[in-house]
Amino acid sequence: MEMTNRSLLADSKVDYVNCDVINRNGGDSAEVSVPLTPPGKRMVHMEGDDIYRLRDRKLLIEGRKRLCALALGAALLGILLMIIHAEICTYVHKPGSHIGFIINCSISLSTLCLLILIITFHYKDIRLFIIDHNQVDWRTAITCHRVFMITLELVVCIIHPVGSYWELSHNVNSSSSSPLCLSNHHGKALLNMELLLSVLMFLRLYLVHRAILLHSKVLLSASYRSIGSLNNINFTFRFVLKVLMNKHPARTLLAFILFFWLTASWMLTLCERQTQKPTGHMSTALWLIAITFLTVGYGDVAPSTSCGKAVCLFTGVMGVACTAMLVAVVTEKLALNKGEKHVHFFMLDIQISKRIRHAAANVLRECWLLHRANMTRGNSGEHRRHQRCLLEAIRVFRHLRLKQRKLRDYVSEMVDLPKMQMIMCDLSANWNNSYRELEQRILSMEQKLDELSRCFQQTSELLSQVLHQCNPEIR
Repeated sequence: MEMTNRSLLADSKVDYVNCDVINRNGGDSAEVSVPLTPPGKRMVHMEGDDIYRLRDRKLLIEGRKRLCALALGAALLGILLMIIHAEICTYVHKPGSHIGFIINCSISLSTLCLLILIITFHYKDIRLFIIDHNQVDWRTAITCHRVFMITLELVVCIIHPVGSYWELSHNVNSSSSSPLCLSNHHGKALLNMELLLSVLMFLRLYLVHRAILLHSKVLLSASYRSIGSLNNINFTFRFVLKVLMNKHPARTLLAFILFFWLTASWMLTLCERQTQKPTGHMSTALWLIAITFLTVGYGDVAPSTSCGKAVCLFTGVMGVACTAMLVAVVTEKLALNKGEKHVHFFMLDIQISKRIRHAAANVLRECWLLHRANMTRGNSGEHRRHQRCLLEAIRVFRHLRLKQRKLRDYVSEMVDLPKMQMIMCDLSANWNNSYRELEQRILSMEQKLDELSRCFQQTSELLSQVLHQCNPEIR
């Protein structure tokens, strides 16, 4: 692979990778140097080479984005031409007509452009790998996994229907034509192969996830990449999809469901069109895919071909997955946030406290009424009625106390982590301040002790001088 002269003369920042090989038994570590450049080809570091490398890397990333967008456009164009070819051939295809051949040539041309764009994309990806790994040999980037993935992409993208070429070569005089612009004399095997190639063209939609990844604001944001690299986050399509489902869950899920519904319905009509049954019409296919996706399955219509059954089976599996995601999204939207939960539980606690006070008042009232009935020795029926009212008031009071206890236990279980973190930060700050004050006090005490020691030393010297002056014989 050819590189620019500047990149060939550029030196890597690190010509040797130092690895600390640590013995598992806790032995000494040995330093191993692994050269990244071939022996005998040590390069001289040029001033400003890092700036050139960053510029080349930016250009390669922009080129990859453009190539991915063009590849997705070529793939969608091929799928659109295939759909047009399958839909209009039953109306405009006639013996000796070249409309189907022209459309099929356009599909083949778009497929060729798609293959060239994919090869160019991977070429720029390999160059980006070389720049990111300090100008290593390009053969280092050609791993078995990369070769397998490139080959698989090329095989997937090269698939397209080629039935019109056989139609042109046979020059059929029959006025009847199959739904795929192939004459009936070609046989069922050729029709099934044409149908399979048309359905497999939808595998080109794998380019959608690459386009979303390369054009997402998550990957383009320098702050996202910096924080992600510090936390060992890989910016893959899975991470971008999680971000989209977190920011716009309903919009993302609705777009996917609508696109899958229309695509699966058309694929079902393509599979069932040969049987001349109601499932070959778009309206019936939309109904069948909808009830299969929702796992209802009324049984009024059913696919008859193996291809149609496979499409319905895949639709049911995707319906279960999308239903689970939809339930999760709705649950998240209906759930209360922390502030709303605090307000709701606070108001519930106030209401239950009021009801407890009223229940306690009813207990006291019924006790007084029962006591008055006992004092007056009136009707026994009235006495029993007051007893029943007292027991009911006590039951309501106990029920409300139990409800309040359960509510407070549930609120106490809701651990507010940010609040605890703020409390711990405040405690840590207070401890730090107390520690600083303690250090200052210790320093001041040390200074005072030094001053006291100097004063004692000066006092002893003065006393010795006075005693020496008073009695010169004392030394």
